[in-house]
Amino acid sequence: MNKRRSDLAIMRKLIVLIKPLTGVMLTGIILGVLGFLCAIFLTILGGYGILKGILELPALHGLSGASFSMPGGFFSFATGSWQKLFTVILLFAAARGILHYGEQYCNHYIAFRILAIIRHKVFAILRKLCPAKLEGKEKGNLISVITSDIELLEVFFAHTVSPIAIAFLTSLIMLIFIGKQHILAGGIAFFAYLTVGVLLPIWNGKRSAEAGMALRSEMGELNNFVLDSLYGLDEIQQYHVGEKQAMEMDERSKRLSAFQRNLSSFEGSQRAVTNLAIQLFSWGMFFTMLFLYQSHAASFSALLLSTLAMMSSFGPVVALSSLSNTLNQTLASGERVLSLLEEEPAVEEISNGENIVFNGANVEKLTFSYQDEIILNQVSMDIPKGKVLGIHGVSGSGKSTLLKLLMRFWDTKQGEILFSGKNVKEINTDCLRKMTSYVTQDTILFQDSIGKNIAVAKLSATQEEIENAAKKASIHDFIMSLPKGYETKVGELGDSLSDGEKQRIGLARVFLHDAELLLLDEPSSNLDVLNEGIILQSLEREKEGKTVVLVSHRQSTMSLADRIYEMEKGRVS
Repeated sequence: MNKRRSDLAIMRKLIVLIKPLTGVMLTGIILGVLGFLCAIFLTILGGYGILKGILELPALHGLSGASFSMPGGFFSFATGSWQKLFTVILLFAAARGILHYGEQYCNHYIAFRILAIIRHKVFAILRKLCPAKLEGKEKGNLISVITSDIELLEVFFAHTVSPIAIAFLTSLIMLIFIGKQHILAGGIAFFAYLTVGVLLPIWNGKRSAEAGMALRSEMGELNNFVLDSLYGLDEIQQYHVGEKQAMEMDERSKRLSAFQRNLSSFEGSQRAVTNLAIQLFSWGMFFTMLFLYQSHAASFSALLLSTLAMMSSFGPVVALSSLSNTLNQTLASGERVLSLLEEEPAVEEISNGENIVFNGANVEKLTFSYQDEIILNQVSMDIPKGKVLGIHGVSGSGKSTLLKLLMRFWDTKQGEILFSGKNVKEINTDCLRKMTSYVTQDTILFQDSIGKNIAVAKLSATQEEIENAAKKASIHDFIMSLPKGYETKVGELGDSLSDGEKQRIGLARVFLHDAELLLLDEPSSNLDVLNEGIILQSLEREKEGKTVVLVSHRQSTMSLADRIYEMEKGRVS
């Protein structure tokens, strides 16, 4: 994946998210500036103490003092005894620690609040995108985006926005202070801050931006590979391809390490160049001011204070320079997160349409294709209320696609789907979801208790309702035979349950949801004759007052249907 926009464009998009927390951000910036000034002027006050000693100590021993004078202005508050000077230094040292803590607290408070907001936005967009837009996406890459990529944005919100403002304001104050010593000293300080805080980060960011995006993409690919391997553990063991998978894992890890080494080399060279620039500007300031002092164009105090101020004030701009090492990865993560947030759903949910009462459904001359492949071609059928409609056909004939269109997971390209005479595109999505229950070929189980897995269909369900639904699905007795009953944990991949048990949990969800229209996609495809019989008996008992669309390639499953449509190559008869 390549960046679709510039670093500045990504930063502008991310900064907008800080707006609700502007007050906290400004507090952090003020505390940060004051904290850095305390640290800088600790060194300068030390130089002031040296100068004070040079002037006053000879006089204490009856010797003649030096031929230069004490600085005034800012230092007038510290004139007087040595005790007063030491007190001021101690106060600055204590204030530095307190202010730095306050700044970090504000920045991290903002970062973690915004990360929570971003996670909420990401999960909201994932809900809107599924299933149509997510079906072709690699799940490992998605996991990488919603975990490590979002987490890495903490660097931007806690260690980028505020430090930039702090560096600018602190450098401006120091430019004024150094410029007051001598205009030429101010000029050197300006170019020093500009080079270390702006030019070097831009240089390093440009040369390492591609490597940062490549690292994040490769990490997403590795996550995808690991996830696929976990889901395919049984097949890997059965076909003895574990060694091949291990070799590929090793190869992918090596590629990731190569990207990391590449970024580390950029980081090392950036630090070396930054330190060299700091040394050059610091010594450049010293020798320039020394020349001016010898030429009687500047005082000794100006020489000492300008040099000390220059050497001690690089902290804020060095923080910016160091940011470029992690900022390329952070902005790459920002690009991936923003791209996901900006993705448009294939099907827009409807909230300003109509709420209806289900009174049967119709499919009229429906044509649908995935890109250029036609799946359904001029399909028409009636789904009368209170009847069981069977759709029979071989795998790949378009049966499952038809159910997904009835659920409006995709929109129809040609033709219409009508519920109670109303086009499905005009019915409120919430109403449509409450009206229908959909069981897929493979029941997905979450890493939670069996009771909560059933309650997914109705989060407010009581234990009695959950058990009644399980009884209707003929799974209650099995659950009660488990050591913890409904509190028994189910593994993330559902390996602790058989296919029949999973399908019956899926059926229990349908009964708990208690919708008027049941869409059952191959409910017995992976089951033996016994389990198929159990599920068909459950449906036979509970079909009263329900409308059922039963999709299967098995003739035995069709025994429950009042009417059967044969489907072949996207057409029905």
